[in-house]
Amino acid sequence: MKEYKRYLVTSALPYANGPVHIGHLAGVYVPSDIYTRYLRARGKDVIHVCGTDEHGVPITIKAKKEGVTPQDVVDRYHEIIKTSFEGLGISFDIFSRTTTETHKKIASDFFRKLYDEGKFIEQTTEQYWDPEAKQFLADRYIVGTCPRCGAEGAYGDQCEKCGATLSPTELKDPHSAISGATPVKKPTKHWFLPLDKYQSWLEDWILKGHGENSDNEKWRPNVYGQCKSWLDGGLLPRAVSRDLDWGIPVPVDGADGKVLYVWFDAPIGYISATKDLTPDWEKYWKSEDTKLVHFIGKDNIVFHCIVFPSMLKAHGDFILPENVPANEFLNLEGDKISTSRNWAIWLNEYLEQMPGKQDVLRYTLCACAPETKDNDFTWKELQNRNNSELVAIFGNFVNRALVLTSKYFDGVVPATGNYTEYDNETLAELPKLRKSIEDNIENYHFREALREMMNMARLGNKYLADTEPWKVAKTDLSRAATILNISLQIAANLTIACEPFMPFTSQKLSKMLLMQKMSWDSLGGKLLEEGHKLGEVSLLFEKIEDAVIDAQLQRLADIKKANELAAMKAPEQKQEIVFDDFQKMDIRVSTIISAKKVEKSKKLLELEVDTGIDKRVIVSGIAEHFQPEFLVGKQVLVLANLAPRKLMGIESRGMILMAESLDGSLRLLSPNEKIESGAVVG
Repeated sequence: MKEYKRYLVTSALPYANGPVHIGHLAGVYVPSDIYTRYLRARGKDVIHVCGTDEHGVPITIKAKKEGVTPQDVVDRYHEIIKTSFEGLGISFDIFSRTTTETHKKIASDFFRKLYDEGKFIEQTTEQYWDPEAKQFLADRYIVGTCPRCGAEGAYGDQCEKCGATLSPTELKDPHSAISGATPVKKPTKHWFLPLDKYQSWLEDWILKGHGENSDNEKWRPNVYGQCKSWLDGGLLPRAVSRDLDWGIPVPVDGADGKVLYVWFDAPIGYISATKDLTPDWEKYWKSEDTKLVHFIGKDNIVFHCIVFPSMLKAHGDFILPENVPANEFLNLEGDKISTSRNWAIWLNEYLEQMPGKQDVLRYTLCACAPETKDNDFTWKELQNRNNSELVAIFGNFVNRALVLTSKYFDGVVPATGNYTEYDNETLAELPKLRKSIEDNIENYHFREALREMMNMARLGNKYLADTEPWKVAKTDLSRAATILNISLQIAANLTIACEPFMPFTSQKLSKMLLMQKMSWDSLGGKLLEEGHKLGEVSLLFEKIEDAVIDAQLQRLADIKKANELAAMKAPEQKQEIVFDDFQKMDIRVSTIISAKKVEKSKKLLELEVDTGIDKRVIVSGIAEHFQPEFLVGKQVLVLANLAPRKLMGIESRGMILMAESLDGSLRLLSPNEKIESGAVVG
């Protein structure tokens, strides 16, 4: 494999139309941060760039819904996202934006260079037009019924329910998300990047250059497979402009009302962010001595592996990515994460509701990362990994080693005596674990790397349990000193090994050990000198109680119920009646005097009501919805002239009117303020 002088790591630009959630974190940002922190610990020249993607239709949709400008939306969410990343310890060297002046210039210059060199083709195509809003509709402004699964509310580019990629013309009953009008087709001119001209080059670069038999880095099977599928299907020209009023204007004459398509504009954001970060930006983008790695989710594979590389190839001045380690999707409690349904765990809310638990989330998301296939996050798993692994293994080992050292040696690293065979075997595992962590991170196997880091904690935990220094100290303090010295060396090694995965834990443990930050090259060896004074001992991790998890699960249950209600439809209108039919109904405000359950019936209540004209008994099938004592004194609406009917041997004279919600629950119909019994409704 080629040795590189420097590394450029990019993380997919999150849309600035909402906060980031755990799916984004597991798919992109936790893996990219682990990789970058590892490279920094190795002393590599590495920069990690990201920023918010602030153009495109999702931004304008959000702005229209909120009645604000797109700039208002992106300003707000840029700050929320940036603060959230910082709160989780995601260590970008720069977190930029695609609305900066630097980005506008670089993106415009990029387009203009390709335009001047004849790399684009101009095509006039028919696109959907909103006759009421008087504008062309981008794919996300067109909604309808999904042709694959039948779900309503599918977008013109994707169905969020089944995940199918769509085109607007495939939708059934399409309508405008702006006005609700049925769109019509209208011709419009746009510029296209002819991907078909890069087909042969892409096949060589991807299929041969990064396939199973390549000498270069092999791409993950999911990434390689998706690219191959697109290439096998034959590439077509792809639009690089859009009819929108929000975005970077197309920098050519005769392009009024047209902006750069967001998937042409956004990846150039990596370049503009790098330029804003350092005046030496060109050595990271234009030198073959730089290794470029894109971290993305699987929905971005095509753009980062086919579209953006074709753009870079057409431009000619920039390097290409060496790897694109895209993850699959993370589900939540067995259901697909959906921002539109609020089915997500938002990072900003997690940080507020689970203070001090940043590394618990990082650890869990890495442990269940969807590296090769979709995976599932559950609150119970987070609790179990915290309580059974971080608390019971990692935290338990560190706490015992430091507490015992404080007890027997006044918090000073004790001198060692002769090592036993078991001591040597234990210490010999440290460099092996280091090598395994390195190999896994460098091959983008972050789950395996995390497991090996935890195996270092397991090694220490087992060593303490096997050697039992608390017992040995009673008869052989010198031997106990050796055991605790070795245990402290393992704990010190953990400060380095865990830092890419759990930076807050590494910092806390280093403070307890009073260690200066050490490079990765120190990992595997003796790090604490005899006589070194340790700091104050505290718990690295705390148990998460059931009540905390139950509250989060209840929140999700409430969201699911709200979504189910929102998806329900009201019953169809009944057959028409004439006014005279309505006039025949005698509906009166009545007061319930008494209520009791009907014997041998689960559904019926016997109610005595004052209708204003008499006091009568009404039998109502509402026992499963209301307790009798709740109803006494309530004012209700009664259909008084309904023909009497016997129910369970009781004559019922009238009907209590109720409203049945879409979920089947009943609601009393009562006047807004108290009114005399007998008042007629009509």
